Amino acid sequence: MRFGFTEDQQRFRADVRARLRSPEVQAAAAAATGADGVEPDARPLYRLLGGLGLLAVHWPVEYGGEGRPLTDAAIVAEELVRAGVPDTLHVNTIQIVGQFLLMAGSDEQRRRHLPAIARGERFASVLYTEPDAASDLGALRAVAEPDLDGDGSGYRITGTKVFSLKTRFVDYGLCAARTTPGAGKYQGISLFLVDLGAPGVTVSVIPGVGDEHFHRVDLDAVPVSGDDLIGPRDEGWPLLNEALAIERTGLDYFLKAEHWLDAALEALLDREPDSAHDDRLGAPVDARLEQIGRWHGALTADHVLAWEVLSGLASDQVDQVSTAVAKYHSSELAQAIAAWATDIPSPEQRADRTRAALTLDSAHREAPGLTLSAGTSEVMLQIMAAAFDSIGQEEH
Repeated sequence: MRFGFTEDQQRFRADVRARLRSPEVQAAAAAATGADGVEPDARPLYRLLGGLGLLAVHWPVEYGGEGRPLTDAAIVAEELVRAGVPDTLHVNTIQIVGQFLLMAGSDEQRRRHLPAIARGERFASVLYTEPDAASDLGALRAVAEPDLDGDGSGYRITGTKVFSLKTRFVDYGLCAARTTPGAGKYQGISLFLVDLGAPGVTVSVIPGVGDEHFHRVDLDAVPVSGDDLIGPRDEGWPLLNEALAIERTGLDYFLKAEHWLDAALEALLDREPDSAHDDRLGAPVDARLEQIGRWHGALTADHVLAWEVLSGLASDQVDQVSTAVAKYHSSELAQAIAAWATDIPSPEQRADRTRAALTLDSAHREAPGLTLSAGTSEVMLQIMAAAFDSIGQEEH
């Protein structure tokens, strides 16, 4: 995409949209949508989507996909959210862990894991962040020590990971751990696919206000085989940098922002018209219309920005600065729309628990975390500033 979609992409989008309109999918999506801090199990919905071939269309056929381009996978992601499908399992399992396996996994690892993931039979989460490391993955302390009781090829991982989503519903965790402690802040890090049902794994919920719960994962000498090491030993840092850049297309945040603005407009349209000035909202109607127009303009720009990143990734071009810009802009925009829409549902709409009111209530509780996940806004600004500083030095 530059500023539009091809005819083939439009036909594919129409086909995906038609499949997602089925009563069975719509009922399963409604049952999987959280509200009031209750997080339902979305796996039945994803097994249904896997049966329809809608989870990993861009993966090679031998790994359970359809061999379509990455841009078609982005079209599916857009239509899933617009059809009311909660997207976290898709983002974590397909877009992050699955993509990481495609990027760095061995052929044996891909054949062992990807087909079941594409069918919606297995799910994964990300185990990067630690209590004292925050967004600085170079400060992680989890260690993977050689398993002296095995054949010498395995490891035992000990450490604590926090702020992972859907973890109590998933089978694997993509875990970063130090295999050579003392090698340096960004050296000696390796990545493993950890079986979360293995001995020594304890998953607990971190209390919070969102409908999706964060989790704490304690790893106490958890056994992993040498076959669970993803990529070369001690070479996890460059892989993490590339994987994080791929995460930061901004598309998932754009879709949240779009969904929340649609809910705000639905709530506004359902309000009783009173006058040219709504005292409770404290803004003239014309001023609200102007702001709505500005939000739509920002969303349009955000969509183009995300697709510029996606088009680059589809051509095997990973630009860390462009992804940082996309992630920063989209997450800040979604957060701003959620804050603006907080007071839009009327007391009656809240009491009646209308769809729009429930959506905006959930958005208000979820939005603060958007500028933290996948790299904080401050980290994104740091990446941009470092790039501009480098350009300035080259010019001089």
